[in-house]
Amino acid sequence: MFSDERFTGLNPQKLKQDLIAGITVGIVAIPLGMAFAIASGVKPEYGLYTTIIAGIIVALFGGSRYQIAGPTGAFIPILLAIVLEHGYDNLLIAGFLAGIMLILMGIFKLGGLIKYIPRSVTIGFTAGIAVIIFSGQIGNFLGLESLEKQKYFHENMIQIFKHLPETNIYSVFTAVIGLLIIIFIPRLFPRLPVLLVALIVPTVIAVLFYPNKVATIGSAFGGIPQSLPSIHFPEISWEKIKVLWQPAFVIAMLGGIESLLSAVVADGMTGKRHNSNRELVGQGIANVVTPLFGGIPATGAIARTATNINAGGFSPMSGIFQGLFVLLTVILFAPYAGSIPLAAMAPILMVVAYNMSEHKSFIHMLKLKTSDSLVLITTFLLTVFVNLTVAVPIGLGLAIISFLKRMSEVFEVERVIPSLAKNNKEQNGMDYGTKCQEISFYNIAGPLFFGAADRFESVIGSITRRPSVLILKMKHVPILDATGAANLASLVTDFKKRFNGTLLITEVTEDVMAMMKATGLYNEIGPDHFFKESHEAVDYALKRINPKRCSLCAKSGKNTCQVFQDSSQLQKDHA
Repeated sequence: MFSDERFTGLNPQKLKQDLIAGITVGIVAIPLGMAFAIASGVKPEYGLYTTIIAGIIVALFGGSRYQIAGPTGAFIPILLAIVLEHGYDNLLIAGFLAGIMLILMGIFKLGGLIKYIPRSVTIGFTAGIAVIIFSGQIGNFLGLESLEKQKYFHENMIQIFKHLPETNIYSVFTAVIGLLIIIFIPRLFPRLPVLLVALIVPTVIAVLFYPNKVATIGSAFGGIPQSLPSIHFPEISWEKIKVLWQPAFVIAMLGGIESLLSAVVADGMTGKRHNSNRELVGQGIANVVTPLFGGIPATGAIARTATNINAGGFSPMSGIFQGLFVLLTVILFAPYAGSIPLAAMAPILMVVAYNMSEHKSFIHMLKLKTSDSLVLITTFLLTVFVNLTVAVPIGLGLAIISFLKRMSEVFEVERVIPSLAKNNKEQNGMDYGTKCQEISFYNIAGPLFFGAADRFESVIGSITRRPSVLILKMKHVPILDATGAANLASLVTDFKKRFNGTLLITEVTEDVMAMMKATGLYNEIGPDHFFKESHEAVDYALKRINPKRCSLCAKSGKNTCQVFQDSSQLQKDHA
C-alpha cells in the first residue's frame, strides 16, 4: 500500500492531519449515509455500511489522493426503482454487476472517454435526479406516514396530494427546525458540522417535547445494529443478470461520471493529478465488495471530498480514517439512531437536491434554444417521468445525433480554382464567369465521416460537365472513416465510368493517408495520383486536358484555362 505514490510524503504530522480530516468527513458522512439509504428505499444502516466499506476500499485502491466514496444522491432514483421493482436482494446484485463493469472500464482504459459525455446530458439527468430527491422527501417533511412509494414521479405526487389532510404538524415543525439550522448555522458558526447539528437538535427537541408524535428511524426501520453484518454472497443467476444488467450499467455510468468529476474537482483544489482508470478500478472493487456486506452502490462524493481537502486531508489515509470513524460510531451510538425523526432527514436531502440541481446552468442552456436544449429537456423529463435507465441512453443518443449533424454541417465541399495572387490561395471558380470543362478543382474541409459522406457524394455527384481531371484538395480533412472511404472509392469508379477521367488527391494528412492505405483506396486511386502540393497536381492535370475542348474557351474569350496555366508557374506558397 505505502509503495503507492498517493502516500508519498506521509509522516506523523501528515498522518495527524489525515486523522482530523477523516473524523471531520465522517461527521458529515453519517447523516448523509443514513439519509441516502432511506431515500433509496432501504434501511439506514445499509448506507452506513456503504460509507464504511466503500470509503476504505476506494482510499486503498482508487486513483486519487483525496477521494471520499460512499452513497450519493445521484443514485437515489435508480436504486429506489430497483428496490420497488425487483427488491433489495436484487439491488445488491445490480450493485455487484456495476462494480464488475467499472473494473472493466478501468482495465480497458475507458476513464478518459467518460469526460466526453455531453454536459447537456449530465445536467439534464442531474436536474431530474434533484427533482426526484426533493419530491421524495415531501412526505417525510409533512409527516405523511401512510404514503406508499410508487414507481413513477407523477404517481408519487398524486399520493402526496391525496394524503395532504393527514399532515403531521409535529413533523413539519421538526423539519422546519432542521431546515433553518442548515440555512443559518453555516453563516453564524461556519466551523460547526451543520448536517450533524441539523440531525441532533431536531431529534433532541422531538424526544423531549413530543415523543412518539413523529415517525422515526426506529419506528420505520427498527434499530440499527452495532456491528457490520457477516459477509453474504448474493445468489446470482443468468436470468437475474439479463434483468439487471441495464440498471447496473446506468449505476456504473453514474458512478464513473461522479467519481471522476469528484477527482477532477480535487485536482483543481490541490494541484495534484488523479489516475482516472485506476479510480474506476477502485470504485469497481468497492462496489463488488460492498454488496457482500449488504451495502448499496457507492461512488466518489464531491462535497465530502472537498470537505476532506478543506479539513487538511493529505493522503488516502483520511478516507481510511473516515471509514473507521463511522464504524466506531456505529458500534458505540447505533442504539440512539432509532430516535432520529424521518422529518429531520427530509431537509438534509432537500438541500442536497437543491445544491446538486445546477439550476443556473439548466436555465442558461434552456434559453439557448439549440439542439443542446432539446437534449437537456428530453433527458430531464425522461429522468423525472420515466427513469434513468431510459433517460441516459436516449439522452446520449440524441446528443450523438446532434453532434453528427453539426459535424456534417461543418464539412464543406467547395469548387475553387487557383488564384493568380502571390499567396496562391484558391478562389471560388464562379468568380471567373465559367468553369473549366477540363479540370475540376474542389477544396474539401472537415471530417469526411458517415455523417458527411452523403453531402460529399451529392456535391461531387452534381458534376454535369465532362472534366478530364478531378482534383480534390484534402489538406483540411482530419478524419476519414470507413463510410467516407467507401464513398470516395465509389467516386473513383463513377468518375472513371462516366467521364473516363482521372482523380488526383492533394495535401492529404497522415491519418487520412493511413486510412486510405488500410482500405485499399490508395492503390485503387493510384500512388502516382497523390501529390504533396496542389500546384503539382495542376501541372499534372494540364498535361492531360483535351486541347480541342480548351479551344472552345479560347474562342469565347474565357480565361479559366489560362488561370490554371499561370498558376502552375507560381511559387509553392499555399493555404
